Amino acid sequence: MKKVIKKRKGEKGTHTPVPFSFDSAVIVKRLLATTSERARDVLVRRFGLGVNPERETLEAIGDRFGITRERVRQIEAAGLDAIRASKAFKEARGVFEELADYIESLGAIVPEETLLSTLGKDEKSSNRFRFFLMVDSAFFRERETNDFLARWHVDSATAKRIHDALSKLYLSLSDEEVISEGELLDRFLDELKDVNDAYKNEEVLKRWLSLSKHIGSNPLAQWGRTTTPAIRVKGVRDYAYLAVKRHGEPMHFSEVAKAIGTLFSKKAHIATTHNELIKDPRFVLVGRGLYALTEWGYTPGVVRDVIRETLEREGPMKKDDIIKHVKKARFVKDNTILVNLNDSRYFKRLKDGRYAAV
Repeated sequence: MKKVIKKRKGEKGTHTPVPFSFDSAVIVKRLLATTSERARDVLVRRFGLGVNPERETLEAIGDRFGITRERVRQIEAAGLDAIRASKAFKEARGVFEELADYIESLGAIVPEETLLSTLGKDEKSSNRFRFFLMVDSAFFRERETNDFLARWHVDSATAKRIHDALSKLYLSLSDEEVISEGELLDRFLDELKDVNDAYKNEEVLKRWLSLSKHIGSNPLAQWGRTTTPAIRVKGVRDYAYLAVKRHGEPMHFSEVAKAIGTLFSKKAHIATTHNELIKDPRFVLVGRGLYALTEWGYTPGVVRDVIRETLEREGPMKKDDIIKHVKKARFVKDNTILVNLNDSRYFKRLKDGRYAAV
């Protein structure tokens, strides 16, 4: 990577959160105590703050109490307002400041799932932190869109700059482009010139990248648009594609199956791999069990088809030249080429010794 990406002091590639100074269960209990019994019941069910950590929908709670969805929403909103106006909320100011500082340390804007998984050790504790985020207006939640995952942030200006930078980064990638992680981070940094340098460390950059639904990486740490075949890895065919591409030259299907296990820790039966390669237009059979990638310039067809295409493209050719051309496209013996070339149904030998297609 050309540019230096700073690491935070004490960072070793993954963020280890500092334990909070407060007991989240105790704080939740104090805040809920400031609401009416009805509002408390709704909040407990909505946020999964009771014995059962499952969060209930407005409809489910409405059905339970025999009231409308809208009425449940109103009770929930009133309960949250009551908490915000309470003495207990003011006394818990340090709790929310500590939580805001933590989010700031993660990059100021964080995917919701990532944030909640780092805040809570289990579903119950994650629910409590989700409740804290909803209570204090210092925390902003943006819903999932076609472009971005649901996320939380504590700085609207920075969040907007990150959204814009991700959109520009996506546009800078072509449909089939696949680049290294280092190059991707360099490009991202180019789009982040107006963002505080304190955020520009590798861990934060990757966390920001994970916000985008349109930019992703494959198991080989290569990046591109999520619609790109080399990035959108779903099954044996895609893993085979990455294995052959990484190898850089044709591979036997048995070696492809072995490489899938070695590179990706995925079980791939030899017969299954062979069947998948046959059906996928990204691969071309270029010899006995040998497969190459179509993007390398190989075209489908048997040796006879390759000879015909060569002659139609280059014109009549001598035998030795035909063999050289065919062996660039197929891993076969000279005799196999000659047997096909001497089939008078498809090729003819001219008076000057050259061959042409019939």
